[in-house]
Amino acid sequence: MNNGRGEAEVLTTFSDGYQYSKTKLEESLRQVMALKPTKSSKDAAAVKREDVDFIVNELGISRSHAEKALVENGGELEKALRALVAS
Repeated sequence: MNNGRGEAEVLTTFSDGYQYSKTKLEESLRQVMALKPTKSSKDAAAVKREDVDFIVNELGISRSHAEKALVENGGELEKALRALVAS
């Protein structure tokens, strides 16, 4: 059935029958990139590696959680620790 639209470009047809089109892959990539938060250079500069390591080792949490706490507290280790302990 032709609905007036051209056939999507097929990049690969796998032996299991799945096909991937360039249009769908590009749209999916755009959606993922729109959701992905980006770190600003200010955020990266405000967080010291040794502070992140300290929080991870002392509280046993993930690096990303420790970095987030530090960024939310202006890079201040004491404030980040207090916030994490209080939560």
